[in-house]
Amino acid sequence: MSLTEKIRFAGSDGQLAARLDRPAGSIRAYAIFAHCFTCGANLAVGSRIARALARRGIATLRFDFTGLGGSDGDFANTNFSSNLEDLEAAARFLREHHRAPQLLIGHSLGGAAVLAVAERIAEVEAVATIGAPADPVHLTGLLGEDALAEIGERGVASVSIGGRGFQIKRQFLDDLDRQRQDERLGRLGKPVALFHSPVDEIVPIDEAARIYRRLEHPKSFVSLDRADHLLSNKADAEYVAEVLSAWAGRYLSLPAPEAEPEGQVVVEEQSGGRFLQAVRVGSHVLSADEPRAAGGNDEGPSPYDFLLIALGACTSMTLRMYADHKGLPLEHVAVTLDHEKIHARDCEDCEKSSSKIDRIRRRLRISGELSDAQRTRLVEIADRCPVHRTLEGDIRIETRVE
Repeated sequence: MSLTEKIRFAGSDGQLAARLDRPAGSIRAYAIFAHCFTCGANLAVGSRIARALARRGIATLRFDFTGLGGSDGDFANTNFSSNLEDLEAAARFLREHHRAPQLLIGHSLGGAAVLAVAERIAEVEAVATIGAPADPVHLTGLLGEDALAEIGERGVASVSIGGRGFQIKRQFLDDLDRQRQDERLGRLGKPVALFHSPVDEIVPIDEAARIYRRLEHPKSFVSLDRADHLLSNKADAEYVAEVLSAWAGRYLSLPAPEAEPEGQVVVEEQSGGRFLQAVRVGSHVLSADEPRAAGGNDEGPSPYDFLLIALGACTSMTLRMYADHKGLPLEHVAVTLDHEKIHARDCEDCEKSSSKIDRIRRRLRISGELSDAQRTRLVEIADRCPVHRTLEGDIRIETRVE
């Protein structure tokens, strides 16, 4: 569960536009995500990874490099070295205003960048790349021969990347040639996870193999079968996000998450949806939302769903406690519930005179070598679960503004 905060901080040439995706609960660590060449902070794979890490207590800063998206500066005057300076600036911002990043993540050329800058940020404990080239100079092969020839003659060329036009100057190519990525990889000495698709048509998988050979252990490789370079299929991005967040937890020094006081539930609005809520219960972080038909994003159970969850869980637990106490051969319990509003005239047992009432239907499935009398008794016990009694009793809700 994440909350997204829009921020700006000083980069290599002006202010950089950024987003900080943080957990709804306590933050256990910080990460930086570096996007691909000419991409922006809104890249789907970056936002999905940030949300997955937030569910595990890791806040992630993703930003537009100088000259891209909402950031200041002229892209034509940037290069790989200025990208590294922007990454250092991002780490400095986190260090000064929050905590220094322990994890760096980079996609495509951003992957090459985080591998290059990791040694400059002492607090970084692990690095992950997605579809990254072994050497930044690989980018020159994507510009096309005509553009390279024009840069050689005129010192600058206009290129189209992803349907958008950009100016590339000779200084950019010269800067790529000056990089010593092999040497950086050889002395990195930090855990690295490489995610790469064997059918990547932009950065061939051979590039990942070259990185892997140059790195010292611990290092990991995850094949992204059938995925494209941008991980445009949501399922591919979600897979990377889940594996990466689990891998990162193995190497980062994460303190135990802070828990809410026992018996207290905190519900807080979060960005990303009109009705989306973060629900904190002890050390657990859940989500609540409305279905799409009601204007929500359907990213969590609705409030009435939670009501049924409470009754169903309480019913099942109560039956289990009773059966264990009495030594009944109860093997398994399942509770199915639904809720609807009905007209009072359609309810034979109802005493209320209002035109509409709430009806919850609860169906029990109990298995085991139980007698008819034992089954009947279990049904009676279901009506005694604490939540059931609360719902049918007098409830007083007191509200105050803090």
